[in-house]
Amino acid sequence: MRIGELARFARCDVETVRFYEREGFIRHCRSLGIGLADIRMLRRFQADPSQPCDEVNELIDSQIARIHDQIESMRVLEQQLRTLRESCHAHRSSSAGCGIMKSLEQPIDDESCSCHGDGHAAEDAPPQDGAPAPHRH
Repeated sequence: MRIGELARFARCDVETVRFYEREGFIRHCRSLGIGLADIRMLRRFQADPSQPCDEVNELIDSQIARIHDQIESMRVLEQQLRTLRESCHAHRSSSAGCGIMKSLEQPIDDESCSCHGDGHAAEDAPPQDGAPAPHRH
């Protein structure tokens, strides 16, 4: 995202964004996966340091929960890919006999889908902020 876009989103001028970039605040927050709306809230606390930090703690707790959800989604995705990979054996000479290709050609709700097994619960849940959606055919 460019500085001008960030400034419009944060409802401030470009020089304010540049100032905080120089200070490293926004960059530090973004490196922790904190979204722009939450950064805006944190900036309000930064501007008025006399406020109690309960909301800041809640924001970080929410970020931890989002990251946990993303990790779980990534574990499910990894297992799906490992299962998919196990469906092909390297001794086949063409993709016509490739188990991966055969599996990907099947509809996701088809029982022959090796990578999704019996359940589709992980793919039915919406992805969390920035988390990749589970594998779909």
